[in-house]
Order: sequence, then structure tokens, then C-alpha cells
Amino acid sequence: MITIVAAVIERSDRRLLIGQRRRNDTSPLKWEFPGGKVREGEPPEAALGRELREELGVTLVKSAEIGRVRHRYAETPDELEIRFFAAAIAETDLLPRTFEKIAWVLPKELADYDFLAANRELIAQLATGRIKPAEILEGPEETGARHGQGKD
Repeated sequence: MITIVAAVIERSDRRLLIGQRRRNDTSPLKWEFPGGKVREGEPPEAALGRELREELGVTLVKSAEIGRVRHRYAETPDELEIRFFAAAIAETDLLPRTFEKIAWVLPKELADYDFLAANRELIAQLATGRIKPAEILEGPEETGARHGQGKD
């Protein structure tokens, strides 16, 4: 199984960051949350920080796991475990190095974008307000530790 980490970054205006895959990537032009594969022996939160630096040129400040989903795409032999994190970043200027384009959208607008299938459940929870990433990050410190420091 391949572990993927994905960041749900919410600005103060409640808009969430999404990125569109490049046209020559697998699943071309589909939308996703920034992130990528966890390397062997790499803690998921470290992978999240690395991926955000590589993809957007930003520094991860804080994160808390908000959900997991297992998914297998028809075109790939391996099952994926996608771990979604509410994430806060230090910078406001982003460098979309690996995306066709990026967008800041309100949770209710997420359904207007053609997302990867594995994101559907999380998108529904974000759109209905059941998951509020910024509020999760403002919670007690032990929440972030409890969600992000489990044994893998």
C-alpha cells in the first residue's frame, strides 16, 4: 500500500487551497489538495512538510490529521491510503511548481471542481461544514499530537 498525505489549507477568509494536476500527469487536469507520497521511513507530517515545500515553496507551521481514506484507482495496481491533514503554512505567497494552476475556493464551491475520486468524502464534509480545518488547528495542542503522532 502507498501512503499519500494531503494538506487542507484554509485562509482567514475560509477559502481552501486546491491545485489542478498538470495535463501530462496521471489523472490530467483533475483537482486535488496539495501533497504527495510518503517516502519509506518518513513520518507522515514530515512528508507533508516536504511536499508543501516542493509543490508550493511554503513552510508547514502546524497540522492535524482530519481523515483517512483507502482508494484504488483502476489504472494503478497499488491501493492508496490518503491521509488528510488540516494544515497551516507560514507564507501567503505561493509558488505553484507542480500544478497547472491553483485556486482558493470556498468550501461550498468545491463541488464545482473535477476532483480525484478519493477526495469525494472529504469534500462533502468540508462543503457541509462538518470539518472546519482552521478550527481544528486552533484546538488544544494535544489534538495535533494525538492525530499526527500515531504508530504506523
